[in-house]
Amino acid sequence: MAPVQGLGKRYIKAFFKGFFVAVPVTVTFLDRVACVARVEGASMQPSLNPGGRQASDVVLLNHWSIRNYDVQRGDIVSLV
Repeated sequence: MAPVQGLGKRYIKAFFKGFFVAVPVTVTFLDRVACVARVEGASMQPSLNPGGRQASDVVLLNHWSIRNYDVQRGDIVSLV
């Protein structure tokens, strides 16, 4: 029985080690580089949600361009 308990502890330790590395990396990426958002409603028609359908569109918000002031005419900007 002892080797099985040691194996379980090793897996739990590896899980938490990976968890505490992956979470900060993911949060930093979503905050600084890009994140995914859903656009609902008629405010962005006809560019997004064309045809008046009730489904929502999923877009990638690029934080990197905003931080570098690389916004051009025709770009869609999202404000919180």
